[in-house]
Amino acid sequence: MATSTPKHGDHFKEVKSSHIGLPALDISAAFPQATPASIFPPSASDYYQFDDLLSPEEKALRRKVREVMEKEVAPIMAAYWEKAEFPFHVIPKLATLRLAGGTIKGYGCPGLSITGSAIATAEVARVDASCSTFILVHSSLAMLTIALCGSEAQKQKYLPSLAQLHTVACWALTEPDYGSDASSLRTIATKVTGGWMIDGQKRWIGNSTFADVLVVFARNTSTNQINGFIVKKDAPGLRVTKIENKIGLRIVQNGDILFKKVFVPDEDRLPGVNSFKDTNKVLAVSRVMVAWQPIGISMGVFDMCHRYLKERKQFGAPLAAFQINQEKLVRMLGNIQAMLLVGWRLCKLYESGKMTPGHASMGKAWTSLKARETVSLGRELLGGNGILADFLVAKAFCDLEPIFSYEGTYDINSLVTAREITGFASFKPAVLAKASRL
Repeated sequence: MATSTPKHGDHFKEVKSSHIGLPALDISAAFPQATPASIFPPSASDYYQFDDLLSPEEKALRRKVREVMEKEVAPIMAAYWEKAEFPFHVIPKLATLRLAGGTIKGYGCPGLSITGSAIATAEVARVDASCSTFILVHSSLAMLTIALCGSEAQKQKYLPSLAQLHTVACWALTEPDYGSDASSLRTIATKVTGGWMIDGQKRWIGNSTFADVLVVFARNTSTNQINGFIVKKDAPGLRVTKIENKIGLRIVQNGDILFKKVFVPDEDRLPGVNSFKDTNKVLAVSRVMVAWQPIGISMGVFDMCHRYLKERKQFGAPLAAFQINQEKLVRMLGNIQAMLLVGWRLCKLYESGKMTPGHASMGKAWTSLKARETVSLGRELLGGNGILADFLVAKAFCDLEPIFSYEGTYDINSLVTAREITGFASFKPAVLAKASRL
């Protein structure tokens, strides 16, 4: 009598049902020897006591931001980063910090010093870089453009709600064909009766998938100059889709924006934007803020490594006891002290009216470069756990990459500074000589 032999596929199904698809162990149970970033480590990076340079108000703001970020954002950030989703329930908590509007005075805005706003940016980025980018786009780009370039009626209409984070804004400059060469943008604004018709496309626009208000830059077809406009989220002809598959700032919702005959009434044209040069007064502030994001990220990574090395043991001793680990930790700490002082000096140059575009560009380029080195050292120190978002460093490693590129790439910012110190502009490639007949 013939007997049936179990097929290989049946065996695989048994294995699959018993082993595959089980939920992951909680990280604390899977790796009990070190504390994950959901319980954020205490601050340990202010070795040169930079806090002494801050005013009492700036110190209080720093403490408040640190407390809220560690309590409300740290426990949930890895999960939302993994899903590439935005934690909308956190927005009311961020609103209590009163960071939206930054240095803007009046209209419900906090009127912070630029140093206070910068310190707050760093403290948010210390825990989560995506949250700091969300606030920066909303506040230091979109809101500041309305404050510096908008009419009085526009300021009164839009800023109070944006300052309370009851509404959210984005800032649409970059296009698929024009990133570093943003002044060549092709999105157009055509004058029509009662307003303007916008046609074109934007890309990489943070907050755009859920923004209530879009600050948009387009080329005036009559003057060929760049103008600014305020566009509402439900405007007919406006379409926004999420950019997928990012490896960094995954919580930030970057979008592609399509404008197909989007009507903007005259009252929503920004009167203070009549050429691309008019964006410089906004970018001067935002570039200072972005320079503080790598500082904050580096602070968080150092704090994580500082705790981890004392908790994690190998060869019968804490990792912090090994010479090579101590050297790396100190190198990270030294980078942070230098970055803090460069960032602080940049704020003081701005406050005194002495800051130039070259100053801001070098600050952003240099802090992002040193942060890359710092975070890479942290990645080495955590070994296998250095590739898990649960221990912050891998997440920070990835989040730093888009920051290295946006608000001017490292190379472009270096060229801005170089133009200032040499007198030669080198943005455009040299004209190619005619090919020789030989």
